[in-house]
Amino acid sequence: MENMRKPPWLKKRITLGTNIQKVSALLSEARLHTVCQEAHCPNLPECYSRRTATFMILGNICTRDCRFCAVNHGSPVPLDEEEPGRVAFAVDQLGLRYVVITSVTRDDLQDGGAQQFVRTVRAIREKLPQTLVELLVPDFLGNPSSLDIILSIPPDVLNHNVETIPRLYPRVRPQADYRRSLALLERVRSRKAPILTKSGVMLGLGERQSEVIRVMQDLLDVGCKLLTLGQYLQPSRQHYPVIRYLHPEEFEGYKALGEGMGFLEVASGPFVRSSFGAAQMYRDASFR
Repeated sequence: MENMRKPPWLKKRITLGTNIQKVSALLSEARLHTVCQEAHCPNLPECYSRRTATFMILGNICTRDCRFCAVNHGSPVPLDEEEPGRVAFAVDQLGLRYVVITSVTRDDLQDGGAQQFVRTVRAIREKLPQTLVELLVPDFLGNPSSLDIILSIPPDVLNHNVETIPRLYPRVRPQADYRRSLALLERVRSRKAPILTKSGVMLGLGERQSEVIRVMQDLLDVGCKLLTLGQYLQPSRQHYPVIRYLHPEEFEGYKALGEGMGFLEVASGPFVRSSFGAAQMYRDASFR
């Protein structure tokens, strides 16, 4: 499985341009991390060339060790009180009017890092009040008070990825819990907050179509209206192997199915990632 050759539709043209170097230099100067870099996202050149990025706060070391994720894990760094201001500075420099903020999982912090999310959003809104903010959050170990801290802002979109089907959690996400993730999204709906909720699923890990459809229905049942479906790509030989590469037509089939089931928007394709094209997805959903 590890040596499975990538099909032709998973080969991207190399994107070159001065914007890529400029964005990289800005992030380095501001001492900021992006999930684009840390998770080895294949869309990094395309996003940087468009002067956009998904910021990753709370450092770049995760307290969990999911078998699909390229982000470093171990003992995390102390909380950086100046990080929110630096994120706002970078958002301003890039001229972003829609920004996605995510984080590593910080199970070592009492609130899971929720207050740092809030400080970051406030810093952005103070500098750029017209900029919309999507938060891609961890599960906060199911702590409802942490989620309530997030909802106090609130973000324009609350994103939390279930990542895969329940059957594969013990092998792919042993420190996570599928029902806990659904409960987080359900709590957003129960609070009747004016927030769109969003989730993402990786495909190619060994799931069956019927299991993916069940996950899609579970997400709809807890009020999730935005969905992303993308091909899992193995970051290294030490990570969970790719079981299958889905053909683009299969992704199109899932998109049609999801929209027919009731999602406002479904982004589905080999290179789709949770925050890739997030601004366009939000705009399209807003007109529904």
